[in-house]
Amino acid sequence: DAHLGVCDVLGRAFADDPVAEYLFPDPRTRSARYARFAGIAIEAFAASGLVLTEPALRTGAIWQAPRPAPLGLLRQLRVLARLGGLTGSGLRRAARLGELMSRHHLREPHWYLAVLGTDPDARRAGLASAVLAPVLERCDRERMPAYLESSKAANIPFYNKHGFEVVDELKVPGGPSLWPMIRRTG
Repeated sequence: DAHLGVCDVLGRAFADDPVAEYLFPDPRTRSARYARFAGIAIEAFAASGLVLTEPALRTGAIWQAPRPAPLGLLRQLRVLARLGGLTGSGLRRAARLGELMSRHHLREPHWYLAVLGTDPDARRAGLASAVLAPVLERCDRERMPAYLESSKAANIPFYNKHGFEVVDELKVPGGPSLWPMIRRTG
């Protein structure tokens, strides 16, 4: 299954990510748990999600289309149940993070880049740019903004190169910073 391969790549890509470290503090299990988390994101977006990769499955992007169908209560409960290892303090950290992101999320219709990651051994080969291109081209055609939250300050120049601009810095209480970024067209 291609989604499983993309999730594995994203797990490796986020092994050193500050948000992944915050959610999954144990470095021995972080990649596997983040891969599972990416799978949950794909499932949560259901019909409004788009997963892009390249043939060798070395990079992946998880997008949510504009005007997504609302996530029903039953689906929300299923998604939370699948979080599995997030109990106690981990679940509280995830709730704090989710609440902060939700409070600052772009309100107008937009394409949302939920996750973008490249296998550490394949970075700097243009793969991430390649999986961004189809949706960004669509955004340009439809005059639709794109939105993301960068969890690494070092990735901001990459996103700037693709037209995204930082609009804020969000500090997760007791955790990392996030940089919401918007890409507007014309």
